[in-house]
Amino acid sequence: MNERMKKIKLLLLDVDGVMTDGRIIFDSNGVESKFFNVKDGHGIKMVQRAGIEVGIISGRQSQVVTNRAAELGINRVYQGSLDKLTPYRETLAETGLADEQVAFIGDDVIDIPILSRVGFAAAPADAVEEIVPYVHFQTRNRGGWGAVREVCDLLLKQQGAWNTVTARYFTP
Repeated sequence: MNERMKKIKLLLLDVDGVMTDGRIIFDSNGVESKFFNVKDGHGIKMVQRAGIEVGIISGRQSQVVTNRAAELGINRVYQGSLDKLTPYRETLAETGLADEQVAFIGDDVIDIPILSRVGFAAAPADAVEEIVPYVHFQTRNRGGWGAVREVCDLLLKQQGAWNTVTARYFTP
């Protein structure tokens, strides 16, 4: 697993059940809400500072996701992708990266086509059991409750970037 993580240059994320706890809330006017974890967001910002690009591939279309991606500086965003393999292949073609240079965090069977190809595949603790054979790492945290942060921290540590990226926090 350590050698796999050292090659990663792009971290791709599913949204519902990975960046969020999977709940989708609609108010009486049909306005959608999702819950994102601020620690996950900080983990994303830290891996970006370490030179790892972050992208999103989601099966659903949501303005909330567009807003969160913009807030985090995530420019590679694919939504409404029921066939997630198509935007994944487009991403490889656009970036020139190979499968082994990509990490993906997914939580459901729709994610298997990507999980089975990437260099490092991860799933939150509460992912559906059918995807567990396809991942290299399952987090202790549930989706929307720090699973993304756990993978981000692990990537930073395995790539030797943790001390550099976090130095500003430990300097008096």
